[in-house]
Amino acid sequence: MAKLDLKKSLKSYYTAGSTPEIVNLPLAQYISISGKGDPDGDTFKEHISLLYPVAYHIKFKYKALDKDFVVPPLEGQWWFDENKYALVLMEDAPTEIPRSEWEYRLMIRMPDFVKKEAFEIALKETANKKALKGLEKLEWFEMEEGKCLQILHKGPFHTEPESLEKLTRYMLEHDLKRNGFHHEIYLSDFRKTAPEKLKTILREPVI
Repeated sequence: MAKLDLKKSLKSYYTAGSTPEIVNLPLAQYISISGKGDPDGDTFKEHISLLYPVAYHIKFKYKALDKDFVVPPLEGQWWFDENKYALVLMEDAPTEIPRSEWEYRLMIRMPDFVKKEAFEIALKETANKKALKGLEKLEWFEMEEGKCLQILHKGPFHTEPESLEKLTRYMLEHDLKRNGFHHEIYLSDFRKTAPEKLKTILREPVI
């Protein structure tokens, strides 16, 4: 059986252009972990390292059932206390809000045929095989983002405000309002890729 690659089968989810565009996204399921703090900090890195062993455990379980799939790219939702930082514009948030104040949910999408029960089994079996602390923080997460505005950002994370400003301008011109958490899809593995070569989808749920 051919290996399922969600990046190829779900092009509207995993592709974006250099100019803002609207997409409509149905229900999706993920393994996830939530946290708060600097993405350059140890806790953030540890959270990433907890997701992948479970994702690959699930992959190999389904491969044995002739339902193999490519483990998709890492994703993240990001938010902050909007009462405390009510006057900060979206494009200014990355630079004006202290990194310690950012909250996040890291996610790896799972194919529709993967069941929550398989995640729960994988979690237990991974814990039994590997001496990893914190696996109990992983969650099965479902999300239906619906209407979203997105853009492909090329380059280092610190230049994201340039792309976010384009989203803000589009939202103003088309009378759109934010309707959920900022969402990033890391098409490049930022642990191994040079900053100038990074490709990241920036996505904003809107109404």
